[in-house]
Amino acid sequence: MADEGAGWLGVDLGTQSVRVLLVTADGRVLGSGSAPLSGRRDGVRHEQDPERWWSALCTASRAALGSAPGVPVGGLAVCGTSGTVLLTDGSGRPGSPALMYDDGRAAAEAARAREAGLAVQDTWALPKALWLLGEYGPGLRLAHQPDLVVTRLTGEPPPADSSHALKTGYDLHGEAWPEAALARLGVPPGLLPDVVRPGTHLGEVSPTAADATGIPAGTKVLAGMTDGCAAQIASGALRPGSWNSVLGTTLVLKGATCDPVRDPTGVVYNHRAPDGTWLPGGASSVGAGALTAHFPDADPAAMDERAAAFEPSRAVAYPLVSPGERFPFRAPDATPLVLGEPEGDAGLWAALLQGVGFAERLCLDYLHHLGAPLDGPLTFTGGGARSRYWNQLRADILGRPARIPEQTEPALGMAALAAYGASGAGALADVTERMVRVRTVLEPRPDRTAAFAEPYARLVEALRERGWLPAPVAEHALTRLHVDTGES
Repeated sequence: MADEGAGWLGVDLGTQSVRVLLVTADGRVLGSGSAPLSGRRDGVRHEQDPERWWSALCTASRAALGSAPGVPVGGLAVCGTSGTVLLTDGSGRPGSPALMYDDGRAAAEAARAREAGLAVQDTWALPKALWLLGEYGPGLRLAHQPDLVVTRLTGEPPPADSSHALKTGYDLHGEAWPEAALARLGVPPGLLPDVVRPGTHLGEVSPTAADATGIPAGTKVLAGMTDGCAAQIASGALRPGSWNSVLGTTLVLKGATCDPVRDPTGVVYNHRAPDGTWLPGGASSVGAGALTAHFPDADPAAMDERAAAFEPSRAVAYPLVSPGERFPFRAPDATPLVLGEPEGDAGLWAALLQGVGFAERLCLDYLHHLGAPLDGPLTFTGGGARSRYWNQLRADILGRPARIPEQTEPALGMAALAAYGASGAGALADVTERMVRVRTVLEPRPDRTAAFAEPYARLVEALRERGWLPAPVAEHALTRLHVDTGES
């Protein structure tokens, strides 16, 4: 078991900031820090300067550790945005910009990869690696977002963790790169790193890195996971049948199962937990980013209060943050959808909030369609979980209880993974259940669940009519709706 007297550092390399938490084994947050990040967006292009990840970490880690001077640090782990990659030289220095998780320039390379037999999506890391090769040439090494930071911490380029390597084509079942398919794609030897399971010891913080970050030299660095998996760990949703819904700029659902969830379309993919069990899930392009896009200067609490008068809203929305949908259906040509005319700004805000809830319900319906177990608890995390109104609204739309942890950050999940990895024994679920503190449990209100049935059905039909949602999935969703609301 991990040292109960130590603090554990979790590092989250997000899209808009780097977050660091210092947490005890029983879930007390001793310190936190953050530093902003910026990037470049232009159409389907989305890049960041990877050097800024390190400078932001230095600022954030000093803030977190400064709140608890003298507390020993048992270890740390780092998560990043899934699918964010760059090329580096032999010493781990950047040789290209970082292509972010939703950069869409590698669609042609993704099509080539699928022809070679690899189930990848257009924004996954493997197509981006091929695109980067074409732009920057051979002789460089692929790195995932956390790999760059770990290199700076330990002084050596690390093996990648299998969680981040998944979207680069890594075979989690065989725990190996698919050499034959990669050879057909012309992937050169040396491009892809070695891979280890999350929680594996990668090295220690060097004296140079300690001077820059304030993290004590010799602190253990453990292999991390993607930000979606990190948020799942932070939710405590690691027992089979449990699910975590991460609502940030976009929406990510992740669950825990004994066996992988098979999806021939590749919409749902399976991460592997450090203990060998499975973490299936998917990432939607619907999310809170739609609110920012429509109302960049709004006060969310004030708008939530006004939106409560529109349940349900006259308008029904499918609020995509960017073109194309990845989950619960694959539709590269999908665009944001609003049916009907919203009642002013408050009505539109309500439609967007409800639309995310409808998309969330459709994700769960699709998982049920695939045979995934959904009988465990559901937890809400992510920035959207800070809204009490939205949490209750989502529970009402879903018609099921939802747990809200005290901390909803991926950095907490990395602190738990560090504690697990450093202990070398026990189960990750046991570690997280000691560290994760549930703040409240929301119960759905049956009358509200019934009230949202008609607009949800209308949205499902609209998605089917546009050819985005497959008919069998739509029929399954409507059948589940009738069962949940008691309709014949």
